[in-house]
Amino acid sequence: MTTGFPPLDILLNHGLDIVSFDMGRYLIAASLTFAVVWMLRRTALKTRKIQTREATSADMRREFLQSLQSVFVYTIGVCFLIWGREVGLFYSILGEGIGIWTDLFILAAIIIAHDAYFYWAHRFMHHPKLFKTFHRAHHRSITPTPWAAYSFAMPEAVVMFMFVPIWQFFVPTPGWVMFTWLNFQIIRNAMGHAGFEFMPRWWLATPLTSWINTTTHHDLHHNGGFNTNYGLYFTWWDKWMGTEHPKYHAKFAEVVGRGKEQIGVPETALA
Repeated sequence: MTTGFPPLDILLNHGLDIVSFDMGRYLIAASLTFAVVWMLRRTALKTRKIQTREATSADMRREFLQSLQSVFVYTIGVCFLIWGREVGLFYSILGEGIGIWTDLFILAAIIIAHDAYFYWAHRFMHHPKLFKTFHRAHHRSITPTPWAAYSFAMPEAVVMFMFVPIWQFFVPTPGWVMFTWLNFQIIRNAMGHAGFEFMPRWWLATPLTSWINTTTHHDLHHNGGFNTNYGLYFTWWDKWMGTEHPKYHAKFAEVVGRGKEQIGVPETALA
């Protein structure tokens, strides 16, 4: 089917495949994370639920419906991205790898670049003149759940999507690398909104792992740390720019140490 407008032709001929892939990633990551949290909350680890407040069914329904509109935005964006590849505006996805070490370098680079993009785009959307239009919908989740991973207003979804064409304008990327990053991104996003701390008690005590974000880090951003903790995968930018919540380490210790007198920190000390 052709209309004479290539992006629309791509949507009509391949839209279902694009929606299935992106919606599938979201559903698998969010539902699996939700299921893992549900099971862990029925074990001795139940004290690792970060907030005492429970997300309501209305909260989760809103997060899911807002995620659907994000998938719609991404689908339209991918149609323009495919057209851009066809006319040579962006690098095409490489069918074969360049070489294992080069591929791994590109994978590390896309994760680091996306973390930087996310930090600054996220912080940008917190500007008082932009927040209502771009980011307020996401912050309706005070007690987020994994279903909030894609819970964006349409303008924010556009901002989140734009990393991909920017990256593909500069970097030819093997298909398996792009696939791996896309799935890594949504899994980490679902974990960040899980409301449950997965990391071991020693996570922030060693330089080998202390720079990798925890669920507590992003949960504080949603509940009590509105102008802090903008990072996605790592804590680098928050530390460098002075935007890390001053009681992040204490809150993490309190969450993972509940029931452990030697680590516990009273919640009143974190108010």
